[in-house]
Amino acid sequence: MNFFDTNSYFIDEKVNFFQFENSYKIFNNNGIEIGSVRQKLSTGQKILRLLLSKAMLPFHLEIKDIQGNTQSSISRGWTFFMSKIQINDSHGVNLGLIQQKFKFFKPTFNIFNSTNQPIAIITGDWKAWEFVIKDSDNRQIGTISKKWNGVAKEFFTSADKYNVEISPEYKNGTGKIIIISCAITVDMVLKESK
Repeated sequence: MNFFDTNSYFIDEKVNFFQFENSYKIFNNNGIEIGSVRQKLSTGQKILRLLLSKAMLPFHLEIKDIQGNTQSSISRGWTFFMSKIQINDSHGVNLGLIQQKFKFFKPTFNIFNSTNQPIAIITGDWKAWEFVIKDSDNRQIGTISKKWNGVAKEFFTSADKYNVEISPEYKNGTGKIIIISCAITVDMVLKESK
């Protein structure tokens, strides 16, 4: 099964106090590991993180399937206010862009395709960790939440984990890759922006 074929992703942060990079495991709704997200930092970037605010620094995240194959990547260059984040496919081809907007305790991510057309928006509540994903017609097509039910509930009890749900009715293949790539890395993007 293709990594982006599923509609439920459970994201579990791997805490390692001796590493600078963020690292997450990704599970399906049966609690089976299907992939990972890992931040890639050069030695120079690790040193800069000790000296400068990480909200300014570039970052690069890779989404991989369980076999270790890159599915997509998310990267940001140097920034001094709101982030513009590029999404690439597994071959490094640009798929779209995330434009982070500042709203007090209400993070907002506008998502665009490669021709700069809006395809979705993610808005949420930072404190409650509840986000809604809407398409360009303002229809809800997904959620990001730390609350869920069903089979996976027994696997995920910590507050450091969250669930991304995309509606099965959403059929735009490239759009789904862009939206899921943004949604499953939203925690890292917000942490890197603080």
